[in-house]
Formats: sequence, C-alpha cells, structure tokens
Amino acid sequence: MKTTTLTALLTSGALLLPAAAMAEVELNIFISSQHQPEMWRAVLDRYQEQTPGVTVTIETGGNTSEAQSQYLNTVMSASDSTLDVVILDVVRPAQFAAAGWSVPIDDVDMAAYLPAYAEANTVDGQVVALPAFSDAMFLYYRTDLLEKYGLSVPTTWEELRTAARTVLEGEGDGDLQGLSFQAKAIEGAVCTFLLPYWSQGRNLVEDGRLTLDEEAATASMALWKGFADDGTAKANISEVATDDTRREFQAGDAVFAVNWSYAWAQAQGDESEVAGKVGVARLPAMEGGEQVTCLGGWQWAVSAFSEHPDEAEALIKYLSSPEVAEYAAINGALMPAFPEVFEDPEVLAAVPWFSDALPVLETARPRPVTPRYAEVSETIRTTFNAVMSGVTAPADGVAEIGARLTRVLR
Repeated sequence: MKTTTLTALLTSGALLLPAAAMAEVELNIFISSQHQPEMWRAVLDRYQEQTPGVTVTIETGGNTSEAQSQYLNTVMSASDSTLDVVILDVVRPAQFAAAGWSVPIDDVDMAAYLPAYAEANTVDGQVVALPAFSDAMFLYYRTDLLEKYGLSVPTTWEELRTAARTVLEGEGDGDLQGLSFQAKAIEGAVCTFLLPYWSQGRNLVEDGRLTLDEEAATASMALWKGFADDGTAKANISEVATDDTRREFQAGDAVFAVNWSYAWAQAQGDESEVAGKVGVARLPAMEGGEQVTCLGGWQWAVSAFSEHPDEAEALIKYLSSPEVAEYAAINGALMPAFPEVFEDPEVLAAVPWFSDALPVLETARPRPVTPRYAEVSETIRTTFNAVMSGVTAPADGVAEIGARLTRVLR
C-alpha cells in the first residue's frame, strides 16, 4: 500500500501556507482523545516545519462528545485564552458562535465540501467552523444472509421489515435480531427519530424556528415502536446505545444495524463473527420518500479568546484542506469531507469501503442548526426513549416534543 506523506503534500505546493510567521507564536489546539491525536501530531509537525515561528501544542481530553462539550463550555465561559483552536462535534458550531466563543472564518469556499457541512457550519451567513473529517449513519447488513435468501438491500423501511422477517424465519435463531438501532436516551436517538421523519420531506427547524410536522413525526415514532412490537428489533431496544448496536452486529446477532462509520473496522476485525460478511448502504426511506442519513463528523473552530486569531485561522484552513483529508483517510481511516478525496486511488487502496461510503454521505442532513441544540436534543431523545419504552404513545410523544420545542425555539 502506498502511503501519502505530509512531506510530499506540503512540498508540492498544493497547500498554501503562510510564508512566514510575523513573530514567534505558540498555538494550542484541543483534540478529543478519541480522535487519534498521534496522527494529528504528525500533521502538525509538518505544519511547523513549513511555517517558521509557529509552534503547535496539542491538548487532549473528552472521550465522548458530551465530556468534550462540558470541558470546553467551562473553558470558554471563563474567556480563557489558553486554547486557540478546538475540535467540535458537528452539532456545536452554532452554539459556539451564538455564545461568542468562536470567530467567523473568512475567504472559504464551502461549496468544496460535502453540501451538508456548508449548512452545519454556516450561521447567519457566516462560516463559523471548518470540517475536520466527516461521518454519518449507515445501514449495515449481513451480505451472506441477504445472498442466502435472495434478498436485495432494502431501500424502504417496510422492505427492511420484510427482509428481516424472511431471514429470522429461515434461520430460526432465537438470538438473531432483524434490526439493531439506538433507542436509549442518548444523542444517537435524535438521529434515529429524524431518519424516517426527514425521509418524508420534512424539516424540524428552519431559520431557528420550529417546523414540526406532527403527522410525519408520529409516523416516525410509530415505525420504530413497530419494529420493537413485531419482533424486527428486540423488545428492550429502548436500552440500546450506540456501542451496543456495534457489539450486537459484530457478534452476528443482527441482520441489519444502524450505526456510524467507526463500527466498520471492528465489524471486519479479527475478533468479529461477521468479518467478510458486512455491507454498508444508504439508510431506507419511508414509502415514497427520500433516502437520507444523519450527518456526523467533527469541525475545527478558532477560539474567540485566542491571542493569535490570524495564525489560528491559517492553521484550521490547513487542517481542513483536501490534502490533509487525504492523509487522514490513508493514515487514520478518517472519512474526508471532500467528495473527490473518496475517489482518490491511494485512499481507496488504504480504505476500500470508502467507495460505498460516499453515496451515503451524499444523502446526509445536519441535525437542527441552532444555538439551543442541547435543549432540542434533550427533548427529542428523552421523549423518543419514553415512546420506545412503552411509557408514552407515539402521538403523545410528538405532542410533547412540539410543546417543549415551541417554548425552546421562540
């Protein structure tokens, strides 16, 4: 396998870096410990070599999006100038911009990125963050079982229900589930709820205002609850979190699964029961609807309290370039935010399954872009979980979401 080096990238002239720093500058960048800081260290080492006078230090922390958010909220609330650049979950740029914790990024062509990232990172017409790497939810499926029963990859949720029933009846395995997905009261449950809702052509929030379609939302709730009630999913699906789905599919206990890209490597790993029997595809749609997925990924932002905002902006433009995206794909298996990088021969040689990932990412939609997203998320995930637990009926859950979000998004 041919590995792209940053030396080649930077000396080729493909990356436009500052010719020289005006003075000795020390930048501090926050990177989640879950996101391969050692790989980013190699990227930053080359940046330092090509940018005399600039030194970049990495600060790590936050094994989850929630832990990272709690830490950064504390730092930013104190107007702390310690951090110059931070990595943010895709749901957070609007919050940081509204709070005055980040600064707009000038002279960036967002059309170069996958379209959903332009929407997620643009607030009031200003670009407030740039993609570090992309992610989305995928439909994982057992290639061997679909082939055994002559089934096509489902494009609607009803097709998935029928295919799952065919396999479950044929296998007669009491431990096998038709579909695993996230219904615990976690962030992933927000995406679960939105997938069939979006596929009906509906938005939840537009220009900061609630646009809830109660009929479409009730259909979404009823779809997921129906999967639990009819045995397509297990009865206690309300207790299933993201990594539970990954473990179940990896153990060979699910025909289909809804999960993020990280699950691919483990499903194909040495300890997996389904290695070599895994496919990924676009998520199904409601009947007559559009196949869509939920956008994930992480973004670079410049702290409003940085004492070196120009140098910090130059750094994130470098980190969010196609060339660095190629390097991160080859050396870290991180999905790029640039469509053309998915088709790069070196990238596909290193991560062949990326050829199946691009069609999924092209259907991605960001969760509501609002400074009050934390309240939106909490409302949806807790109510969705209550419906899946059987505590609340689908229509009642939707009414509760509407009432609560009407107050939040005035």
